[in-house]
Amino acid sequence: MRKLQVLGVGCAKCEALFRNADVAARELGLEYSIEKVSELSQIMAFRVMMTPALVVDGQVKLVGKASDVESIKKLLE
Repeated sequence: MRKLQVLGVGCAKCEALFRNADVAARELGLEYSIEKVSELSQIMAFRVMMTPALVVDGQVKLVGKASDVESIKKLLE
């Protein structure tokens, strides 16, 4: 089971990254959970200085942009 986390405080880019990551994982047929992380102390624990960010299984994979579904699929494969 893959664990996806979208780090961000709720801006439009954060919401777009959450939606796109969810679609990408679903289209790949992954078994996954996805969550939003908006608490600043939790975001800082990942040493992320820009949001949104995508964390996959504890590793930061994307910072500072809301990538499209196809780009996220490449990160998840």
